[in-house]
Amino acid sequence: MNTIAALDIGSNAVRFLICSIEESSDTKKCRKVAFLRVPVRLGEDVFTEGEISARRRMLLCEAMQGFSHLMKTFGVSEYRACATSSMREAKNGAEVLDEIREKSGIQVEVISGLEEAEIIYAAGVSSAGSENWKDSLHVDVGGGSTEVVIYAGGRVAESRSFRLGTVRILKDAVEKGDKELFKKELKKIGEKYRGLRIIGSGGNINKAQKLLNKRVGEPISAVELRMLYDTLKKMTFEERINNFKLNPYRADVIIPALKIFLLVSKLCCAPTIIVPQVGLVDGIIAMLHAKMSS
Repeated sequence: MNTIAALDIGSNAVRFLICSIEESSDTKKCRKVAFLRVPVRLGEDVFTEGEISARRRMLLCEAMQGFSHLMKTFGVSEYRACATSSMREAKNGAEVLDEIREKSGIQVEVISGLEEAEIIYAAGVSSAGSENWKDSLHVDVGGGSTEVVIYAGGRVAESRSFRLGTVRILKDAVEKGDKELFKKELKKIGEKYRGLRIIGSGGNINKAQKLLNKRVGEPISAVELRMLYDTLKKMTFEERINNFKLNPYRADVIIPALKIFLLVSKLCCAPTIIVPQVGLVDGIIAMLHAKMSS
């Protein structure tokens, strides 16, 4: 039995997933062993100050050291660690990655927005097959950016990465030009590709699906999402935590995330969103699993 791991250093949180590969006579099945999420929020520093502060740098390194110990404990034979928007933009990003490698032994690669979307696509196909993604508009809303990929006939037709993410919005760090570009490009996509279904990914749309009591893959209508958004927006931060049992790290970012999804739905004339409940760590695991199975 092989054990593999995935790490996602995002703008809002760091996610860590360990899976075991269980072999039978003709197949290799992947089983989740452990999952951890640490709300480091690198984006709060990067999107306002341009770099990762000493305090968050320390928190990140401590988390990575912990993940390194867990990988040894579980006997992880192969892993992949990826960093996204915040690390791409941080002036001291390379320096921080060197410190992570020095203190934890973990080698982290900084990936582009398109690479991020491609990895999540691998997770979606692995968990639910390629049919849902065949002709679709994949929207991944993160803390620092929103990735948009158009799939036509199961292939990437176009892709865009926008500097529009939940933490960036909360810190009022989105430039007017970036907002206008997002609206303009999404409107063009809606006019060019008619009838595309929206595939939504990211922790906030995953949480929205659960709050709406939807099964994985069951479509969420824009009307349902709007009602949830309006309800949450009227509440205070504390009320969202108490009434909806949201974690503090989710209770603020869920508002801008749902607003982005509603805007995409409106601009692209897509009345429903399908949420496969997959993310970057799931995609990394799917790719490592496929590599070991080939």
